[in-house]
Amino acid sequence: MKPIKLLIILLSCIIVSSCIPHKDTVYLQIKEGATNDSIVNNLTEIQKPYRIQVNDILNIRVKALDQETVSILNPSGDENLNASSAERAYFDGFTVDVHGNIRIPTLGYINVLGFTTEEIEKRIEAKLLEEQFKETANIFVTVKLAGLRYTANGEVGSPGSQVLFTERVNIFEAIANVGEIPVTGNKKDVLIIRQYPQGQQIHHLDLTDINVMQSPYYYIQPNDIIYVKPLKQKALGTGETAVSSIATIASVVSLLSTAVLLFTRL
Repeated sequence: MKPIKLLIILLSCIIVSSCIPHKDTVYLQIKEGATNDSIVNNLTEIQKPYRIQVNDILNIRVKALDQETVSILNPSGDENLNASSAERAYFDGFTVDVHGNIRIPTLGYINVLGFTTEEIEKRIEAKLLEEQFKETANIFVTVKLAGLRYTANGEVGSPGSQVLFTERVNIFEAIANVGEIPVTGNKKDVLIIRQYPQGQQIHHLDLTDINVMQSPYYYIQPNDIIYVKPLKQKALGTGETAVSSIATIASVVSLLSTAVLLFTRL
C-alpha cells in the first residue's frame, strides 16, 4: 500500500504546483492592504519627454505664408500610393544617422541626438529665419516621430514588431496590440529592454500591481523591446488549472499505476 500512497501524494503535489493562482492572472490589483480611494485617486501617470536616438525617423513639415518657398523642405508624400504608412514614413522621413544628424534640403546637416521634438522644431525654425527667411514669412515647423516602433517577444499572442502612429503608448496598450498575455505568461515581471546612449538597460514591471501606473517605464518608448517570461507551470507542461493538469497527467498516472502493480508482485 505504501507505493500507492506515495503515488497519490506525488500526484497531489503535481496538481497543486501546476495550478496558476488567480492573483497571478489579474491586472492592476490593489496590494498591501490599501483601500481603493487611498491609491486610485492619487495615481499619476509619469511620462518623460522622449529624446531622439540614432535610427529614429522624423517627420518634418514646414509651413509659410508662401508655401511654394518651403516646398523643397517638405516630402512629396504620395508618390507611391500603394505604400503603407510605415513605408511612407521611412522613405519620406529624415533618419537620424550614427552621428545623430539629419540632412535637410538647403539647411544641410542638423544634430538632433538627445533633443526632444519640440527642441528640434525651435532649432530648425531658428536656422531657417537666420539663413533663408524673414520674420514676416511666418515660418511654422512641426517635428514628429514617424511612428512608435517596438518589439514584443515571449508569452504574447503575436510576437513581433509593431508601429503605432501615436505619441503616447502605455504598456497595456502595447501588449494589447500584440495579442495579449496568455494565462501562462508572467504578468508580475514583464521586462522592458530600453536603448540609452550608453547602451541597453532592462527594467521590470509588475502588471498585477496598480502602482505600475506610477512607474517611469509605464509608457513605452521607440525601439523598446517587451519580453514576457513564461510561468514555471508552462515549463512543467502540466496545465493552467487543476482540471487541465489532471487531464495532462492522466497518461502518467496510468504508467505509474502499472509500474506499482508490477512492483508489488515482485
